[in-house]
Amino acid sequence: MNTAGAPLPQGDEPVHGTVRPTGLLDVLGVASVVLDTEGRIVLWSPQAEELFGYSAREALGEYAAGLMINEQHVDLVVKLFADVMATGESWSGAFPVRHKDGSTRLVEFRNMRLLDDRGDVYALGLAADQSTVRRLERDVALSARMITQSPIGLAVLDTDLRYVSVNPALERLNGTSAQEHLGRTIGEVMPDFDVQNVEAAAREVLATGRPIINRHSIGRTLADPDEDHAWSISMYRLEDSTGTVLGVAGSVEDVTEQYRAGVEAEALRRRLAVIADASARIGTTLDLDRTARELAGVAVPELADIAAVDLLDAVVEGRRSSLGPAEPAVIRALAVEAYLAPEALLAADPPGHVARYAPDRLVTECVRTGSPVMVTRVEAADLPRIARSAESAELLARAGVHSYLAVPLIARGEVLGALDLKRARNPLPFSEDDLLLARELAARAAVQIDNARWYQNARDTALTLQRSLLPSHPRLTGGLEVASRYQPAGATAEVGGDWFDVIPLEGGKTALVVGDVMGSGINAAATMGRLRTATNTLASLDLDPARLLEHLDRITDGLDQSIATCVYAVHDPRLRQCRIANAGHLPPARLRAGQHPEFLELPTGAPLGVGGVAFSTTTVDLEPGDRLVFYTDGLVETRQHPLDERLDALLALLDGPDRPLEEVCDLLLRTLHQPDNSDDVALLIARVQTPDD
Repeated sequence: MNTAGAPLPQGDEPVHGTVRPTGLLDVLGVASVVLDTEGRIVLWSPQAEELFGYSAREALGEYAAGLMINEQHVDLVVKLFADVMATGESWSGAFPVRHKDGSTRLVEFRNMRLLDDRGDVYALGLAADQSTVRRLERDVALSARMITQSPIGLAVLDTDLRYVSVNPALERLNGTSAQEHLGRTIGEVMPDFDVQNVEAAAREVLATGRPIINRHSIGRTLADPDEDHAWSISMYRLEDSTGTVLGVAGSVEDVTEQYRAGVEAEALRRRLAVIADASARIGTTLDLDRTARELAGVAVPELADIAAVDLLDAVVEGRRSSLGPAEPAVIRALAVEAYLAPEALLAADPPGHVARYAPDRLVTECVRTGSPVMVTRVEAADLPRIARSAESAELLARAGVHSYLAVPLIARGEVLGALDLKRARNPLPFSEDDLLLARELAARAAVQIDNARWYQNARDTALTLQRSLLPSHPRLTGGLEVASRYQPAGATAEVGGDWFDVIPLEGGKTALVVGDVMGSGINAAATMGRLRTATNTLASLDLDPARLLEHLDRITDGLDQSIATCVYAVHDPRLRQCRIANAGHLPPARLRAGQHPEFLELPTGAPLGVGGVAFSTTTVDLEPGDRLVFYTDGLVETRQHPLDERLDALLALLDGPDRPLEEVCDLLLRTLHQPDNSDDVALLIARVQTPDD
């Protein structure tokens, strides 16, 4: 028994200091009483003083029966005393004892005969309060029953982390008997368990005294050696009443079902988060390449380390494609994304590249059957069927690609291509949950990709029509040097109805036209073509500009409620004049040597197609070297800036050194027309030539 405030005993030296309670005997307060053969008290312990109330001075030499026993029990006690002294057989049981204060208490006795070295006989009585004994018995019985019957595994480890005791539940959980636990470490009993982390936690508890509650660990035991289980482990330090560390007690509970449910819930949450991210990020525009990049960006790194979005080349060109069993797949790469896998990125087809994949390739199988293809664990023999070439297969091997998944992109019943996924850095293989997520992403993205593809095809058609309707004019005509540009709207916007024209007239005159049909798409382009044709026909009649616009107004009014703006000007080099009429269009700018650029002050007029509004012609003097700049609103209008501010920016760009007209066109488009502008631009610049030119 250790003592407080005193060093540990060395050799056989006694312990000095005040003794403190350390065990059950102290809790019980066991009293010792020794009687001689006549029944007189010869020894009386301090615990006896506390239990019976009499001091040693009051008790020693007195008859025990007379001091402690009520009169009605004296005969019985005398007989029991005589039996013990005569036979040497011990006697135990509860007996009512009189306390000094006059009360009677039930005391638990253990009586036995003693013999000293001279042959003298004595009687030793060990006594404790019965209520205290019963309480401890109940506590011990309850503790033993709880430990034995507990469904939770319980164990005690010593300070060397070796098993001291285990309960039946832990025997069942570990698949090892209690005897096989005792004296062994956790790693010796369960080598496939998470031994390192569990023992580190136990040492932390031993060192700090801070308990660990519900720490999860994954591992296998002999009870189920083929499956990983999840365990909830709690530990606390065991100490005696003096603070001496005895070891660690722990509880172990199998929480595999809860753990799997949590993992599934987390996987579901992750899938929903990825799908929500995909809904927000994929299809933000109708640009096909950008939509493909958005899909690849969502897939990496959440789902895969390498993602490629590939479409069948026939689909990109607007044709349906169906592959036979022996046909290769002609695939156009749209996007590729990689996370910390540069070699795998090199193995992928770069965006825009068209490649033929043999019939035995897995991506070919995916687009041919319209079904996912998954290789959970990629072996060396699988790489040639994944990669397009032997060189690509070697790159994938060096990158450590170990799992593969291809999911078809299907929209409106048509297979468009495939979402191609690989894992290299992520150590986990693709699972059924990953396949479910990939299919959901592919299904959502395929619709957006299909919309972008059809929009792009329609836009290309409209742009082709638009360009075919625009003029091809000589650089020099009728005393003018002319430069022009047509800039279609951004890739995500439809083609508009902007146009320009340079029309040679009799007498060396030249008509200059810039117009803008409101609306977009093929209809706007077709309307633009009809107005341009009508303008050319009317211009040949040498009509006054205002009169010509009146005819165009009536023609426009009959074109399915179309509306257009237009500036029509006729330059006469002999008179050095230009007659101009405006139908709701932005004013042209004039540049003169030695002066700041300015916008011509013209009556605005109403747009073509409104009807019933008169137009007027304004005559403007033009000297050699003067320049006129005609443009459509797509050059200057934006949603972020006021129109006046943008018009000032146009004049500021023109107010510079005299540049070639082609350079001026490029400068204006490069500076003013934003790449994502939703409107197209027609630009026409004319410079009056000197007679010597």
